[in-house]
Amino acid sequence: MSCCAPGAEFAVQAADPETAREEVRLASHAVGDGVRQTDLSVPGVHCGACIRSVESALAELPGVVQARVNLSTRRVTIRWRDDAPPAPFIAALNAIGYDAHLFEAGAGDKDDAQTELVRALAVAGFGASNIMLLSVSVWSGAEPATRDLFHWISALIALPTVAYAGRVFFRSAWRALRHGRTNMDVPISIGVLLAVGLSLYETIHSGAHAYFDASVTLLFFLLIGRTLDHIMRERARTAVKGLARLAARGALVVRDDGRRDYLPVDEIAPGMRILLAAGERVPVDARVVAGQSELDCALVTGESLPQPVLPGTELQAGTLNLTGALTIEATAAAKESFLAEMMRMMEAAEGGRSAYRRIADRAAQLYAPVVHLTALLTCIGWVVVSGDWHRALTIAIAVLIITCPCALGLAVPMVQVVAARRLFEAGVMVRDGTALERLATIDGVVFDKTGTLTLSQPRLVNRDEVPQPALAIAAALAAHSRHPYSRALTAAGRDGAADVVFETVTEHPGLGLEARSGDAVFRLGRAGWALDDAATGDDDGTVLARDGKLLARFHFDDRLRPGAEAAVAALKAQGLAVEILSGDRDATVRALAARLGVAFRADVRPADKAARIAALKREGRKPLMVGDGLNDAPALAAAHASMAPASAADVGRNAADLVFLRDNLEAVPQALTVAREAGRLVRQNLGIAVIYNLIAVPIAILGFVTPLVAAIAMSGSSVLVVGNALRLKGRNRAAAADVDSTRHTAAARPLEAAE
Repeated sequence: MSCCAPGAEFAVQAADPETAREEVRLASHAVGDGVRQTDLSVPGVHCGACIRSVESALAELPGVVQARVNLSTRRVTIRWRDDAPPAPFIAALNAIGYDAHLFEAGAGDKDDAQTELVRALAVAGFGASNIMLLSVSVWSGAEPATRDLFHWISALIALPTVAYAGRVFFRSAWRALRHGRTNMDVPISIGVLLAVGLSLYETIHSGAHAYFDASVTLLFFLLIGRTLDHIMRERARTAVKGLARLAARGALVVRDDGRRDYLPVDEIAPGMRILLAAGERVPVDARVVAGQSELDCALVTGESLPQPVLPGTELQAGTLNLTGALTIEATAAAKESFLAEMMRMMEAAEGGRSAYRRIADRAAQLYAPVVHLTALLTCIGWVVVSGDWHRALTIAIAVLIITCPCALGLAVPMVQVVAARRLFEAGVMVRDGTALERLATIDGVVFDKTGTLTLSQPRLVNRDEVPQPALAIAAALAAHSRHPYSRALTAAGRDGAADVVFETVTEHPGLGLEARSGDAVFRLGRAGWALDDAATGDDDGTVLARDGKLLARFHFDDRLRPGAEAAVAALKAQGLAVEILSGDRDATVRALAARLGVAFRADVRPADKAARIAALKREGRKPLMVGDGLNDAPALAAAHASMAPASAADVGRNAADLVFLRDNLEAVPQALTVAREAGRLVRQNLGIAVIYNLIAVPIAILGFVTPLVAAIAMSGSSVLVVGNALRLKGRNRAAAADVDSTRHTAAARPLEAAE
């Protein structure tokens, strides 16, 4: 078996290079700091050597910042500087023998590669069974004339069978050799062709032995391993494909002049109004303009109960409209939607270059020259020792086949794919392929409080005590922030907020909001920051001030996130140091820390959070940061590993390595368990691959392995590695059931109960 499976061979090319570059620019999207990203589909990428060739060729192009290949999706992500026209990416890949085209989500739903593999396997199986029947007669002592006749009949069956079934390997090998490269299919092809050629030579010269049965059966077993590898990869990636199926194909858009057009989802732009009927999925992130309905939000929240939606409700792509028709307004393009972000995170999980992945890739790069040299020296050695070139060539063929390092090439990526799927099933998305490796090595966890340990839906408890004009001003000001307290104020004072208009609004992370209206300056946030004289009242509260003078003071209560106590207990049971870093007031944080039994730091500014993480790392610690807000982003980026809930601010979610979609905080210890188990399985897989080669290669060199046995052994080692990776799914299923049970039964209790 080889990991160089066939792929679709087609490319989208423009006759004019400038037109092609403009198409690439239009298909790209900005990722910040003057860098754009382009995704290409390269079906011919199938092994470590392919990855190295593609990434090296693209990295040499002017303006390219990074080129990264995702082996499972055959997708190449290119990041390039936007200060110049994009380089000729497709032409560069064509020059080294790889067809490429712009990546389209959902374009790979039809699995042509699997269809080709199954057909080739069927042809090889038919040919092998018939040739084997003829070989039985030869082995049982047929007369020379009968033997020669059966050999010729076997040749007539074997030659077209090898030509059709073997093209899976021959095409890939020829493409590599034609461009001065080699890959894992080259020795496979050489071995099969040598076996067929040797058999044909023996048949022409009326030799006693021909190996058509071994040649075709060899292809049959190689294709079994190849097909199983392909199917296992596809099954491991069903989570990503399942997300793709949740994406709407298009939507009915209402134009400004009243016309209604059905547009593909990729053509829907922010600001367009969409008519969403009951039973349809939300095509892009949007806001309800008119209508009332119920939504199935299980994809986002994990909650099976329908959620009511009203005008003003924010909708996320992929959720299902259940009961009523809605008019919605798109707030993001399809490629920037929540669903698209989830799919990108899933694919990023298997595209990273962890330390284990780099080791396996480097070992695979040495494969081609080492195995060819080993086979050549084996052949020469046996000719010298025995003088039998026939036997020497047969043994060399077995060495070529048995030494394919497919098991080594699959050892790491298969575990990454299965781990990403396992976490997705538990409601955790992995944004960085190296995140699991780093998560497995943490020795402490640092939690933010508001929105992380507690729910992001606090309630204003002194609404009746606040003057209505002040509440309206506070609500209008709070509408410009995603902080949980701001959302609570917006909800409480929504009725009068529309009458309040500000000229400018600025958010100061960790402090509050500042707005100007005429000559007046309003501040909503910490008393010590908003008031000229904080001593006029309790400095711990949230206040509204005008020109430094107190207008109103607000008090909130919050609820502990479901699973928080169990999650902290599980982390502490594993010997991890747990602490809370919060910008909230001391009394509230102290009560929560006492309830959970952990250390804490209150009144912490964003810079102080990042400084605390940096201090832990200077001590040789490896902290995991779990936070959700704008003020947590520096700490999330600085931590050894980081997690954020899906409800986090965009900047916080983008800074995190993992994002958990459910409300239940037990996703944190479960992700840690999966990461550690994945690391253990990776080490096992690498051990299996190394032990296989240490045992199999010497046996083949000593002449104890036929080409047929070599094919079975090589395919078996790869299937063993893939099967070992799939154990991760079954091993953690019970844990998933426990978390799901907790998610639906845990009740969130007010923090005041702890005080």
